[in-house]
Amino acid sequence: MAVMAMRRRLRGVVLVLALLLTATAVVPVLLLGVAEDDAGGKVAAAAPFNASRVTAISWRPRIFLYRGFLSDDECDHLVNLGKKKIQRSMVADSKSGASVMSEVRTSSGMFLDKRQDPVVSRIEKRIAAWTFLPEENAENIQILRYEHGQKYEPHFDYFQDKINQAIGGHRYATVLMYLSTVEKGGETVFPNAEGWESQPKDDTFSECARRGLAVKPVKGDAVLFFSLHVDGVPDQLSLHGSCPVIQGEKWSAPKWIRIRSYENPPLSKPKETKGCSDVSAHCAKWAEAGECERNPVYMVGAEGSTPGNCRKSCGVCDS
Repeated sequence: MAVMAMRRRLRGVVLVLALLLTATAVVPVLLLGVAEDDAGGKVAAAAPFNASRVTAISWRPRIFLYRGFLSDDECDHLVNLGKKKIQRSMVADSKSGASVMSEVRTSSGMFLDKRQDPVVSRIEKRIAAWTFLPEENAENIQILRYEHGQKYEPHFDYFQDKINQAIGGHRYATVLMYLSTVEKGGETVFPNAEGWESQPKDDTFSECARRGLAVKPVKGDAVLFFSLHVDGVPDQLSLHGSCPVIQGEKWSAPKWIRIRSYENPPLSKPKETKGCSDVSAHCAKWAEAGECERNPVYMVGAEGSTPGNCRKSCGVCDS
C-alpha cells in the first residue's frame, strides 16, 4: 500500500511539473504582443527582455550589443515610415550648431515623431527600459538609409557647440538599431576603442572595419554606447563611424539620449553673470554644503565638458 501511495504522489508531482512547463512555454508568446500600424496591420514585437542577448563588447568606451532587440516586423515598419520622407542627411556645424550638408555624411534620413504610433511608442519604451534613461531625455528616432558607397566618417555624438548643448545638454548615450542586414560593408566602427586590434576579423569584414572595433549591421540587432564618462566628461574613445556599404543596402535607426530632458527644456536661459550662471535655485545651498569640492564636474564643470550648473555660487565667474 505504501508503494502504491508513493506512486500516486509521484504521478501528481509529474502532472504539476508538466502543467508548469506548459504554462511557461506560452508566456513568451503572450508577452510578445502586437501593435497596429497606420493601415491597421499587425506588427509583432520582439521577444521580452533577455539579458543573455546582451553582450559587452567594450568597456573603453562602453559598448553593448543586443541581438534581436527589434522584431523583423518592427524593422520593416520603421523602414516603411522612413521611405515616406527620406532626404539627404545633415550634420551639426561645430561652431554655429546649424544643420549643414557635408561629404562627411552621405546617407539619407528623416526623423520620426515621438510616440508617432503604437509601434514607435513601444520601441521607445523598450529603449528606456534597456538604458535606464528617461524617455523625455531622448531625441526622436532617426531613420537612415545608406546605399552603395555611402558612409559616415568617424565622429562624436556629443556636441562641440553650445547651441545644441542648451537643449538637454550633451548626448549621453546612443542606441543604434539595425533595420536590415548588409551583405558587405556598412559596419559601425570605433577606431579609438581600447584593444580593438584583438578583435578577430575574417574576409567578411570590409577594409574600413579593420581599422577599429567593428559591429556588423544585422537586422534586429542594436548597439548601445556611451559618449560621456559617468562623471559627464566627453569620452574621446567613443569616436565612431559608419563604413561604406559595399554590397546591399543599410537601414538603421539611431536614438540619441541627452543628459537632461529633451522634451521639456528650460523655458528661458539662466541669467548670465560675468560669464557664468546658476542653473538651479538650490546652487547656493549646495555650495555652502561643500558640493563645489565634492562634485566639481556637476557644479563647476571640467575641461572638455559643458559648463557646470552652479558656477556663480561656486565663485568661478570670470573677473
